[in-house]
Parts: sequence; C-alpha cells; structure tokens
Amino acid sequence: MKSNTASDAWNLVFFFLLLIGIGTALLLLPGLALRNKSTLSFVDALFTITSAVCVTGLVTVDTSRFSLYGQLVILLFIQLGGLGIITFTSIQMIIPGARLPLRRLNTVKSYFIEGVEYRPERILKTILLYTLVIESGGAFFLALLFRAAGEKNWMYAGIFHAISAFCNAGFSLFPDSLTRFRNNPFILGVVMFLIISGGLGFIVLQDIMQRLKGKKRYLSYHSKVVLGMTLLFIAGGTGLFYLLEYPRGITLLEALFQSITPRTAGFDARPQVMYSTPSKILTIFYMFIGAGPGSIAGGIKLTTVFVIALLIGRKPDSQGDIIFRHHRIPANTLHNAMTYFLKALLLLMANILLLSIIEGPRGLDFDGIVFEVVSAFGTVGLSLGITSQLSDMGKLVIICTMFAGRLGLVAMAFPKRKQKEYPISYPVGQVLLG
Repeated sequence: MKSNTASDAWNLVFFFLLLIGIGTALLLLPGLALRNKSTLSFVDALFTITSAVCVTGLVTVDTSRFSLYGQLVILLFIQLGGLGIITFTSIQMIIPGARLPLRRLNTVKSYFIEGVEYRPERILKTILLYTLVIESGGAFFLALLFRAAGEKNWMYAGIFHAISAFCNAGFSLFPDSLTRFRNNPFILGVVMFLIISGGLGFIVLQDIMQRLKGKKRYLSYHSKVVLGMTLLFIAGGTGLFYLLEYPRGITLLEALFQSITPRTAGFDARPQVMYSTPSKILTIFYMFIGAGPGSIAGGIKLTTVFVIALLIGRKPDSQGDIIFRHHRIPANTLHNAMTYFLKALLLLMANILLLSIIEGPRGLDFDGIVFEVVSAFGTVGLSLGITSQLSDMGKLVIICTMFAGRLGLVAMAFPKRKQKEYPISYPVGQVLLG
C-alpha cells in the first residue's frame, strides 16, 4: 500500500497556504486594515498574516497601528493558525462518509498517547473545549486586571491578549508589548499561565484532567517528561537570567517571564535589546527548543531535547535502547530525535546564511540577524528591533522561515516510509569518528 505520509504533509501545507492567502487578501482591502485608512503593501500584509497563522508575533507594522478590523483579522488567523495542525487533520477524519487510510489515523493518533482519547470527533471537541475554557478564563482575568491598571479598552485588550498568549503568538495591542506591566505580577502571571498552558500540549492537558477526575491513577510517562522538562527550563532559566542580568537591575519577575516567553510566546516584559550578550544567547537557545509536542508552540520541542540528552549521557543497551526511570526509550525514538534535531539545525543555518547575504551589506548586525531568524524559525516573535528595517527580500526570507518553522518541523516529525530491505548482505563500512 502506498504511504500517505507525503500526502498528509502537503495537505497541511496547502491548508496553511490557503489561510495565509485569504488573510492577506482581507488585510489588503483598501482603507480598512490601518487606522490612518492607508493600504498595506503586499509584502507587509503577507508578513503580518503569515506571522499570525504561524503564531509567531514578528511584525513589520506595529499591531497598534491597525484598525479594529485589521486587529480582528489578525486575531482570527492567530486562532485558526494556533489550532490548525491538529484540527485540520481531525476535520478531515470526521467528514461524513469519508474513509481515510490507517496511515492518516496514525498521523492524528501520533499527537496522543495511550489512555488518552484519540477518536477524531472527540479530539476536535476536546481541543475546542479546552481552548474555550482556558482562553475565556484568561480573558476574564486579564480584562479585570487591565481595567484596574487604567487601560481604556480593557475588555477588548483582555480578549486579544488571552488568545494571543494561549496560542503562543506574542501579538500585543500595546506598542511596547507588556513592558508597561513589568512590575505587575498579576497581569504577567495570567499571561505566563496561558503561555505555559498552550505550550504543554493537548496531550498533557487531557492527561492532567483525567488524573484530576480520578480516571487515571498516574500521569503518562510522556506527560511526566513534558512537565518535568518544563519545570526544569523555567526554574533553570529564571536563575540564569537573574544571575546574568542582576548587574543590569533585572527583577525576579522579569527573569521568570523571560524564562517562559521564548518558548515560544514572544511577549516582552523587558526589551530584548536591554539584555546582555550571554542572556541573548540563552534566549536564542530557548527559542530553538520551544515547548511540548502536540502543542501550539514551535521549536524542536522539549521531548527532543530530553531524548538527545539521554543519548549523550547514557549508553544504549545491546538492542540500542536506553533505560531511564524504569522505562525503555526505543532505538527508533533515539534515531528520530537526533535526525529531527539535525534537520532543524541545518534548516535554521541555511536561513541565517540567506538573510545574512541579503541584509548584511545593508548594515544590519549579525547578532540581530541570528536572533531574528531563530525567533521566526521557533515561531517566537521576540526581536532586537530589526524586523521593520528588513528589505522586502529580507521580509520574504523571514516569511519563509516562519512557515518552515511552523510546518517544516511538523512535516519532519511525520512517520517516514519504511526503508526498503535488500536481500543482499553488504560489507560493513568502517568510518572513523572524532
């Protein structure tokens, strides 16, 4: 039977291209998208919608300059893009009368784990329910907090930022992102909760809910890994950012926020240009990693880092597996994680090289270029302030980088066709390493 892996990947690409095309057309309607009634350029409209659909948050035109119509278009496509990957595949499977192959079922099933619901119609209902509950709760609290902080359009701001935070998009109605609330632990606390919830993945959220309801005695191994790695990166990042930036007057709240937002939300509680070079390198590392698999976040995912760390720190047994905490990590998982990491790294380096060729002669710093590309690739949205300075060609490179970061990594993670087995036995090829 012919594999449908390539078909799944291309269907997903076409779906997102369709969203981007429709959104770009809506932003290009004359006199509607911007407050001053002017019309966006095609490249800026394409950039903005790609950033929204890929839940990145990089902008060439500040979101505050958009009209209510323009902001609502952006918000709609943040929501569609944030839920698109799993929802798209789920919708394909619940079309009345549709008979889809087992491989496509496995594509959806790969986002879920044993003991957690993966029937197509239940997947879609669960995703929509969790999204509605979490975003509604976040919007309610943020609206009240924005009102207390003296913001005029507090209700609208609460809704917009709740959706943007849960979808890990990083779009903000405020020109300075969230830096005006840098000393407000309540607003930043709600935003951090939404970011983490969106980054854990629906797999883990449903697993936690079943545990709380008493339907399961223990969390799955996957959920324990994701939660453990999340706590490790938040705690470790907070400590490192605080130590590195203490001479520059960073607060513990800002350090905590900076350990969360690069994976992969993109809100600023403190301008990125204020951080030292070591902190920027740490931020780049966090942006590349991302959050949990099956989530709205980008990056190579925490579980990939977990498996690679095991591969580096432990020797596989005779079967090629690694034992960790009474569980066996199979050899194919180890191989897939390393392959996934190397492909992502090569793709990232190619994009950095391309943007350097285009923007380097125009005087943009290499540090800013690397930061921008990693942010786009990890669908983060943090920037050192060079986004609006990019040429049209540079903007197109970032557009492709955001798209590759959002969908390229997903396509890489799809199950690959089984390699053909040859009846002939070939001699071992000895290759020296190191």
